[in-house]
Amino acid sequence: MTTPTGRDAVPGLFSLVLHTHLPWLAHHGRWPVGEEWLYQSWAAAYLPLVALLRRLSEEGRGHLLTLGMTPVVSAQLDDPYCLDGMHHWLANWQLRGREAAARRGVQGSGYAAPEALRAFGIREHREAGQALADFEVTWRHGGSPLLRELIDGETIELLGGPLAHPFQPLLHPRLREFALTEGLADAGQRFGRIPGGIWAPECAYSPGLESGYAAAGVTHFMVDGPSLHGDTALGRPVGESDVIAFGRDLKVSYRVWSPKSGYPGHSAYRDFHTYDHLTGLKPARVTGRAVPSQDKAPYEPDRADRAIDVHVADFVDTVRRRLTSESERIGRPAHVVAAFDTELFGHWWHEGPTWLERVLRALPEAGIRVGTLSDAVANGYVGSPVDLPPGSWGSGKDWQVWSGAQVADLVALNAEVVDTALATVDKALTQHAAVGTPTPRDAVADQILREALLTVSSDWPFMVSKDTAAEYARYRAHVHAHATREIAGALSAGRREHAERLAAGWNRADGLFGALDARRLPR
Repeated sequence: MTTPTGRDAVPGLFSLVLHTHLPWLAHHGRWPVGEEWLYQSWAAAYLPLVALLRRLSEEGRGHLLTLGMTPVVSAQLDDPYCLDGMHHWLANWQLRGREAAARRGVQGSGYAAPEALRAFGIREHREAGQALADFEVTWRHGGSPLLRELIDGETIELLGGPLAHPFQPLLHPRLREFALTEGLADAGQRFGRIPGGIWAPECAYSPGLESGYAAAGVTHFMVDGPSLHGDTALGRPVGESDVIAFGRDLKVSYRVWSPKSGYPGHSAYRDFHTYDHLTGLKPARVTGRAVPSQDKAPYEPDRADRAIDVHVADFVDTVRRRLTSESERIGRPAHVVAAFDTELFGHWWHEGPTWLERVLRALPEAGIRVGTLSDAVANGYVGSPVDLPPGSWGSGKDWQVWSGAQVADLVALNAEVVDTALATVDKALTQHAAVGTPTPRDAVADQILREALLTVSSDWPFMVSKDTAAEYARYRAHVHAHATREIAGALSAGRREHAERLAAGWNRADGLFGALDARRLPR
């Protein structure tokens, strides 16, 4: 934990938790949804986050935050194809900045004045060049070495998760167990240690999940605040297990981002939705929530920088007051957890990384102890056991986003594909076992499970329910369902060589999780 260095210490502990996740995007489209989404998030969020954590670590600061890395994101940050694509994307960003700097005028977005456009382009060209240089040197071996350095140095705590980010309460128990144990093993191979904590996909919970967590060696996981009826001041063991649930404190988290308000909507910050369509850059500031894109004012970095300081001070004050009030309420030092998607900081909110670095410096100066979720466990910020209800962090805090009428077809698709995958893999492995020798690795069975897991990714029903690239989401679910059926069908028909060719073909697009081994599927 960090020791307060400034004002009188307040009781308790503050933990910042970031959840890093995107679906598997490599080889599945570029624009407007597909690999572009990966590269934008990588450039705007992942690069600056790692850079700021390394800076703070070099200053001797540790136990700064708890970072959830889903296996599917980790796979993309290490994948040679994605690394090459990211390098090209950064170079293209630099060229687009140069183009903006050379233009003499543009319609809309407040850039009728050529000098404003040139200044904007110069800044973009410079920032892209810095990102490109950082990527070429620091990221040349992928993301895992960088994160391992931060984990080993106790700068951060790592949270793991199941392969491909499935909505666990709706998943067949056998595949659910397989996805979790393989996901934790994947983290162990990349980072040199198996994480004790996980970010449960979508913070989704159903009674009994804690038993599977305990069996897999999971010691703690995240839920949303309402799952604990808003009483998030301490971690709570779930049921009769020793597995601890930590709840997101919505009063603190919503100061930053909420369905209706939050810092990123401030008029001074860069507007996410307004593009200069000739370069693909974002030259405008929010200006006002009701202001149409064509009337947005030009982005002004100095104005945004002043707003960051105001929001850093507001957040620190909010945390300080919340720790004090919660400690008084429960009669002992309290624990406050603020949790967000990592992609908020930079991708959705351009100024987010700067805000984050300043907050991590300002909290101890304000007398606030900062630590990870593991620090909270080790220092006794744990209360009495609790029985959790079914829940998630989606709309309504229930399962409707992933199981409602609008995605009933995907729920049915998932069930059918999983049943097909399990039955086919069981048969294939049984046939091998009947020979009387140790069961060999079966690349066909592996690929069937890989495609089934990609089919049941929680991203697809989320995108449909929220109507964000819903067509792409349905397409992706059905592509992976088709791959599962096609390979399984050939294998079931006794056409082993054809099934092997199909599996190899699909693996060229969906070759993530290379250590996935169908032989470890629970029987």
